[in-house]
Amino acid sequence: MRWTRTFIHTLRQDPADAEVVSHRLMVRAGLISKVAAGIYNYLPLGLRTLAKLERIIREEMEHAGSSELLMPAVTPAELWHESGRWSQYGPELLRLKDRHQRDFCFGPTHEEVVTDIVRREVRSYRQLPVNLYQIQTKFRDEVRPRFGLMRGREFVMKDAYSFHADPADLEVAYRAMETAYCRIFERCGLSYVKVEADTGNIGGSESHEFMVLADTGEDAILSCSCGYGANAEKAETGALPEAPAWPRQAPESPEAVATPEQTSVEDVAAFLELEPAHFIKTMIFETDQEFVAVLIRGDREINEVKLKNALGCTHLQLASAEKIETVTGGPQGFSGPVGLHDVRVVADPTVMSLAVTATGANAADAHLVGVRPGRDFDPAVVADVNLAVAGDPCPRCGQPMIEKRGIEVGHIFKLGTKYSEPMRCTFLDSEGNEQPCIMGCYGLGVGRTAAAAVEQNHDDRGIIWPLPLAPFEVVLVLLNSDQDDVVAAAEQIYGSLRAAGVDVLFDDRLERPGVKFNDLDLIGFPVRLVVGKKGLASGNVELSLRRDGERQMIPLDGVVQAVTGLLAEERAKLPS
Repeated sequence: MRWTRTFIHTLRQDPADAEVVSHRLMVRAGLISKVAAGIYNYLPLGLRTLAKLERIIREEMEHAGSSELLMPAVTPAELWHESGRWSQYGPELLRLKDRHQRDFCFGPTHEEVVTDIVRREVRSYRQLPVNLYQIQTKFRDEVRPRFGLMRGREFVMKDAYSFHADPADLEVAYRAMETAYCRIFERCGLSYVKVEADTGNIGGSESHEFMVLADTGEDAILSCSCGYGANAEKAETGALPEAPAWPRQAPESPEAVATPEQTSVEDVAAFLELEPAHFIKTMIFETDQEFVAVLIRGDREINEVKLKNALGCTHLQLASAEKIETVTGGPQGFSGPVGLHDVRVVADPTVMSLAVTATGANAADAHLVGVRPGRDFDPAVVADVNLAVAGDPCPRCGQPMIEKRGIEVGHIFKLGTKYSEPMRCTFLDSEGNEQPCIMGCYGLGVGRTAAAAVEQNHDDRGIIWPLPLAPFEVVLVLLNSDQDDVVAAAEQIYGSLRAAGVDVLFDDRLERPGVKFNDLDLIGFPVRLVVGKKGLASGNVELSLRRDGERQMIPLDGVVQAVTGLLAEERAKLPS
């Protein structure tokens, strides 16, 4: 492909709304362009990267036993009513009406549609398992789309779904998909981790996320050398260190003390000459149906995902200052569990392990000291709502965990019968009894993986594409285009590389060398060949890698052999 016949337009300035590296570089490199908030064009170079990634995905999905199909992007509301998600999904579901005023939605995921396909065709256990996937455009109406392809509203996704007669068969498919995902990211040349994850809106009994590691990643990952790993939403801890002993004689019963204008745990602890771990932090949350007082030890933070799961609610948010005063009788910053009525109390185990503690008094400028959990208050629920952090003990081996940053690019779930039961997707077992299919689902963000590759592989000059994802593996640069012998040599090399099957872009533009090299660094082609009069005078051309920039001079008659040999060496570093 010749540059002058390809739609490639680079930018010198960063887009005004770019907040992360991948957004900035992919727009500047002419890979994507913005249409509206969270909606992008995939321009020719960007589409070539997606196509290469999709080829790897298709090969691994086929190897894992999944068959490709294509489902409609717009789906009828009736299917979503059957699963219950029409009302549950929330405002991220883009709802539409056709000319007959019938309800539809632009699919953010396709559990309902694929379940409808299978229930129409499968009658017997002999027809199971079924494993289907598609690569298709999705839409989720994010409240704040940002980060380019990292959190857009419209995006390209690979979603697969499996149907089974029993949990053991689901386990086989789940592990096959787990292996396939590992191979996909390894073949892409990406550094990644697999971690335990929360099931979120999709639901199910078990899930794992695949995270591409990057310092700019928006997700925190906690891991241990023993092999344990989980995202911060899911991570558990081993036994946390006990709170320090209460430093003085504790009162026999809760005693109110004045704490004027001291609202944070740290401020109150310093004021009362105590440690934050001596305190109970009380947060008031509003759910779908009620207010909840949530208790955590003063030196810890609440994990809202764990709390949401413990409560079994779909909506959760911190209560406003006005609502806190209505619920507790005291202003924000002075809440506590003692004497709370008509509100459910949820306590983390770290709270119940305290022998004596201090809490808010549910009155302005006052706290209680000498509070004893189990005696002075009795929570309705005791559940792990603790936010794990780096340094906490691993739940498996007890060693301190470390934190890394990552970008979620894949998520696999064991769904069980979450969709098959309400949608009547059943089969007859070997004894003739009707049973619901047991399901799994497996998502992979295609555009998001490409963006994550940029986040992981770049420098201050631009993108450094891993070879398997580069729009072109090799760029051939023509300098001195006014010199006939240089042009003839470049044309001869271009023709020879194409004949050898090399994925090459010929930069035949009539531009200054500085402009060309800046563009090539920005776009990040892995291998660069430069043909100019200075090198050609000695019968050589310049060969270099974008990754390290080291240059070597190659005889003109050995260019094809040198390039194909270098590409073979680079490919040998990746799984085949």
